Amino acid sequence: MPSIFRRALLLSAAALPLALSEAPAAQAPAKLRLRLLETTDLHVNVYPYDYYRDRADDTVGLAKTASLITAARAEVPNALLFDNGDVIQGSPLGDYMAYSHGLKPGQVHPIIAAMNELGYLCGTLGNHEFNYGLDYLGVSLAGQNFPSVCANALKPDGTTLVPPTRVFTREMVDEAGQKHSLRIGVIGFVPPQIVQWDQANLNGKLTTIDIVEAARQYLPQLRAESDVVVALCHSGIAGGEPKAGAENAALHLAQVPGIDAILAGHQHLVFPGGDFANIPGVDAKRGTLHGVPAVMAGFWGSHLGVIDLVLEREGSAWKVADFGTEARPIYERAPDRKIVSKVDAAPAVLAAARTEHEATLAYVRQPVGETKGSINSYWALVADDPSVQIVSNAQSWYVRELARSAGMGDIPLLSAAAPFKAGGRGGPDYFTDVKPGPVAIKDVADIYLYPNTLRVVKVKGAQVREWLERSAGLFNRIDPALTAEQELINTKFPSYNFDIIDGVTYRIDVTQPSRYDNDGKVVAPEAHRIRDLAFNGKPIDDAQEFLVATNNYRAGGGGNFPGADGKTIVIEAPDLNRDVVVRYIVEQKTIDPSADGNWSFAPWPNTAVVSYVTGPGATAFRPAGLNVEPMGNTPEGFTKYRLGHAG
Repeated sequence: MPSIFRRALLLSAAALPLALSEAPAAQAPAKLRLRLLETTDLHVNVYPYDYYRDRADDTVGLAKTASLITAARAEVPNALLFDNGDVIQGSPLGDYMAYSHGLKPGQVHPIIAAMNELGYLCGTLGNHEFNYGLDYLGVSLAGQNFPSVCANALKPDGTTLVPPTRVFTREMVDEAGQKHSLRIGVIGFVPPQIVQWDQANLNGKLTTIDIVEAARQYLPQLRAESDVVVALCHSGIAGGEPKAGAENAALHLAQVPGIDAILAGHQHLVFPGGDFANIPGVDAKRGTLHGVPAVMAGFWGSHLGVIDLVLEREGSAWKVADFGTEARPIYERAPDRKIVSKVDAAPAVLAAARTEHEATLAYVRQPVGETKGSINSYWALVADDPSVQIVSNAQSWYVRELARSAGMGDIPLLSAAAPFKAGGRGGPDYFTDVKPGPVAIKDVADIYLYPNTLRVVKVKGAQVREWLERSAGLFNRIDPALTAEQELINTKFPSYNFDIIDGVTYRIDVTQPSRYDNDGKVVAPEAHRIRDLAFNGKPIDDAQEFLVATNNYRAGGGGNFPGADGKTIVIEAPDLNRDVVVRYIVEQKTIDPSADGNWSFAPWPNTAVVSYVTGPGATAFRPAGLNVEPMGNTPEGFTKYRLGHAG
């Protein structure tokens, strides 16, 4: 959308002759225009580069976003830049720094060095800031030439980990050219769930409180000290009634008095935009949450968030009289599905991280073994899949000895794993695709994206069943009576919550409603999608105990899965799940990835038109026994298939 500053410039020029010939009857109140700029969920993406595929990528990179920042600043006299968290983890560059290079006191993390080139006013903490521990985070923050705030992450003594709020005084210029000293108050928030997701790093060291509760605690004083208040909310936008401890609380935060603008994130989506249409309290076109201007700038540097505030002086105070919001992209997709870059990378930002970028390339190219076949995730949401199977195999291989050493070798062992790269908001190229031949660290990182640590939980057969019911929420309900097209995948359900449990066999009946909603709450108590659940060829015993190999996120309560709430953990392994996969491949030397077919769909009528979208590369890797029929391409660049009669 055109900036309100550009519209105002044209209006001012048109009115100039009148202003010269006629004196105003009364002096108009001072009007000042302030632009707020946001980056969010950068996840260590400095370069426009895909380390997993070892090639340039014009859809990512702070170096590209930096050019949008320069252009946005040049359009206006007053602009302030903020970051909304998830900075130091999320790409192989982040893992290289944490696990190979290290970060000693006094050293500056490469993503921080890149950000220091851009003149940020303030930042906040994202949930992934805690993945490498508090000491590592502390060194990272010390390298910033800008402060960070967070109001709801508390140390054992009750004080916040970083300051909850900050007030910055900056000289601004109004429309008449007069200078004003403007006080900008900033408050930050992180999802309270960090204490579950990173329990090993934070237990006994950090607690959290609800985002809205923290806002109510700190906003009155911040408002009193500020002319403008900006909330850096590393939390997404979700409708419904407010819930204590909500992960995505930006909409409810907007109802706390005193906030002039909200910079949101965490969901890796874009706002304003269609992702949030039809949510009460959300204006997805104008970009407001309960009337408060808000923006969410995608992820990995894909967009720059822009909020333009028009401030008018009322006595000694400034009030927001008008506003505009937009999320500016660094690229667009042409009709032929090709990526068209809209900006060049900023040389100074590239230079700030060049040494570590080149070292990361050498790091991820190191071979660890070989694979006889392709490992890809194109069909991982609709068929048992090699990219998930290899993770399950590695976890089981690793845990067997641990279980024996812990005196639990007689308890049956299962393994839970999910597809991480499965298209969705990541786009039509966001799939694992490892070619036959040497397997490098970059390939393992492509299979297992996150720096999770391995955990083992002890549950009963009934909890295994409910775990799978929760996982089956990935699918929309297919109405067997309809003949119109029905999309199979619930696009609001993250693929990393689609756990496949290896060691049991089962079918999923998608003609039944989902027993759980997207948040893990039982909404259809009578519904059961999981059919024919069996262990060793016999119906599973609901009372039998099982060990399930998984990761710290899931075991600690991430995703709200039955049997995984942090209380059922019996083994806390010292190794990352990704490193377990590396060690497994090193041990095997050569792997031959193939899925064991332990799950499938229950039949639906062959009159039902059930559609599934995947990447264009999927054609060459159709799983045996999966009946699919091409339906063309989508405007976003995906390829659509009709899934034939299952069973």
